[in-house]
Amino acid sequence: MKHILKYYFSLCLLFSMFLGQAQETSTKTITKETTQQKPKPETAKPAIQEIKKDSIKTDRYGLRVGVDLYKLTRGFYDKDYKGVEFTGDFRLTKKYYLAAELGFEDKTTDDTRLNSTATGTYIKGGFDYNLYENWLDMENLITIGMRGGFSTFSQQLNSYKIYNANPYWGEQPPIVDGQKYTGLTAGWIEVAMGIKAKVFNNVFVGFGVQLKMLVANSKPSGFDNLYIPGFNRTYDGSFGVGFNYTVSYFIPLYKKKVIIPELTKEAPKK
Repeated sequence: MKHILKYYFSLCLLFSMFLGQAQETSTKTITKETTQQKPKPETAKPAIQEIKKDSIKTDRYGLRVGVDLYKLTRGFYDKDYKGVEFTGDFRLTKKYYLAAELGFEDKTTDDTRLNSTATGTYIKGGFDYNLYENWLDMENLITIGMRGGFSTFSQQLNSYKIYNANPYWGEQPPIVDGQKYTGLTAGWIEVAMGIKAKVFNNVFVGFGVQLKMLVANSKPSGFDNLYIPGFNRTYDGSFGVGFNYTVSYFIPLYKKKVIIPELTKEAPKK
């Protein structure tokens, strides 16, 4: 009996110690050490990259031949004029063209004192510079250039009037002459400005203006040249003005490829 009580008290003591230990563990606050994470820096968005891309443009080189429609059609409404002019240019470089005109004119000029007919041929040669920057494969032109012109012609004095300082009895009737002077020549330089636009495949229409200065002029005996083929009228002394309206056809002979660098922006890859 004594031993039983001894074991009983021992068990009660162990049980009470276990409960106390469990209560102490439950009342303790357990703190966890938390590490504060640094915010991740925002990654900068990649900038738009500029990439060079080369585009290839093909320039055509060849001969362009045409005719002046103004001179060709003027004879339909002007009975005192007959004429024709052929034009041509050849592309040398990207901007420069060799240019020439060849023509014939027969013009009767009726002045207050005399009536004369100039008949002859002329040739002009020089260069054109294209001021226009074409897009893609366009071939339009805005040109400025220079020419040297030379004409050989004849003058026929049809009739003339004698100047009367005291016209008491009225104006004297014109005197019919009919004398012809051959072997006359003239030379000039001119600044030519014009445009040519491509309207169909290889077909161009154009308009041009020329400012001219006469540098050589052989005159017939007794009167002046009122009109010089290729130069136009000489009423304004040594200076003249001309213009033409052309239709021409381009004959391509060879091609050149031109590489044009271009900057294109490429978006960043996701």
